[in-house]
Amino acid sequence: MNRKLGCYYLFINITIGSNPIFSKIQIVLFMKKISNFNILSNTVISLFSITYFISSFVETAKADAPEAWQTGFQDPATPYMEGMIEVYNFIMLFLIVVSVFILWMLYKISTSFVESKHPVAEKFTHSSILEIVWTLIPAIILVIIAIPSFGLLYSLDELIDPTVTLKIVGHQWYWSYEYSDYASLEGGESLNFDSYMIATDDLTKGAFRLLEVDNRVVLPINTHIRLLITAADVLHSWAIPSFGIKVDACPGRLTQTSLFLKREGTYYGQCSEICGVNHGFMPIVVKGLPVDRYVTWVTAKLDNLVFNFSN
Repeated sequence: MNRKLGCYYLFINITIGSNPIFSKIQIVLFMKKISNFNILSNTVISLFSITYFISSFVETAKADAPEAWQTGFQDPATPYMEGMIEVYNFIMLFLIVVSVFILWMLYKISTSFVESKHPVAEKFTHSSILEIVWTLIPAIILVIIAIPSFGLLYSLDELIDPTVTLKIVGHQWYWSYEYSDYASLEGGESLNFDSYMIATDDLTKGAFRLLEVDNRVVLPINTHIRLLITAADVLHSWAIPSFGIKVDACPGRLTQTSLFLKREGTYYGQCSEICGVNHGFMPIVVKGLPVDRYVTWVTAKLDNLVFNFSN
């Protein structure tokens, strides 16, 4: 590795940091290919490094709720969201390389094929080899991208034997939740409640405006959970960015998806389907707790339900 290549390697290694998609070996091989085959100029290599350096700052926002001027993903809380971010990073590599290569070609064409350098136009009309190359390379890139994409897509449909089932019903303009696994009353009524947005005037210090609710959903971590989602009136959409979940709630139709929380936390989302004048006032708040604390919460809720029924 020559001195110039070593400088580029050091700069890209610093900018990429601990990105799991890239390794030092991959960087060295990529830079050697550029150096040996003279695919891109030094300016384009620097542009690639600067582009990824900028993207490394906006890739992921370390939070479970939106932040001011946020341009990236929220901190993932499920394996699904982690997989989505990894696939996104993987595709961004090809996007940056292809974009830089096209910009370099446009620059070379606009500066090389001018009257001062080529007063007489070239006579060729086509090139079979070039046409084969620019057909095969995009096809190969699409196949490489499709492999992890299809793996992630099929994993989203996996539904392992769930321990907890949560039914979610969208209304204009609030959410209803039902823990159908826990029936406490003689009539078989299960644990259920409505969740409304807290008005700005009623917010406590530190609460998120337009995102806080009066009744939070509580779910256990490290537990397979089944979500059953529907609507009572119009189309809604139950979406939480940290979960990587966005499921439409359709009247008369029950949609099923799975959830597995990997860590404790409070996660915020909103209705993501225009459902009327108050569409922007249907927040979602989910609190992830360890199993023992979750059991304590459920027990207290059921005891309160039985007490209210008896009175």
